[in-house]
Amino acid sequence: MNERTLRIARVFDAPRERVFATWTKAEQLAHWFGPANFGVHSCEVDARPGGVFRLCMRSPEGKDYWVRGVYREIVPPEYLVIVCAADDENGVERLECVIDVSFAAQGGKTKLMLNTTARGESPEAAAMLSGMEQGWHGSLERLHPALQRDESHAH
Repeated sequence: MNERTLRIARVFDAPRERVFATWTKAEQLAHWFGPANFGVHSCEVDARPGGVFRLCMRSPEGKDYWVRGVYREIVPPEYLVIVCAADDENGVERLECVIDVSFAAQGGKTKLMLNTTARGESPEAAAMLSGMEQGWHGSLERLHPALQRDESHAH
């Protein structure tokens, strides 16, 4: 079994309600989720315990990668847990993931703490795990401009 756990902490210059919303509203999630140079062309979010989380990332080469799962826990705007599966471009499940995110207010800013564990048995899973850290760092880098975009549309 291939397994990898990743812990990342980042501070965003935005109130935690806004940062939390980027994880729970499909129109916001689609702007930042996925590695750099990937796009999200399909996104469905039902942010409640038992609600569906489903999106499709498209690589620069045109390959689709689906992530689907369920919100296991959600405490707005503090905490959420998503249990999901990542599929390869053929729709075959390759990874099981648990994404655990907490949001702490810090004087108008938000400290986001991401803990995620992914596991899978196949060689494809091993390849996906090897890119996991870079993918999450890329996503969180994209979250900064997504928060700025959200703020400009809020006025």
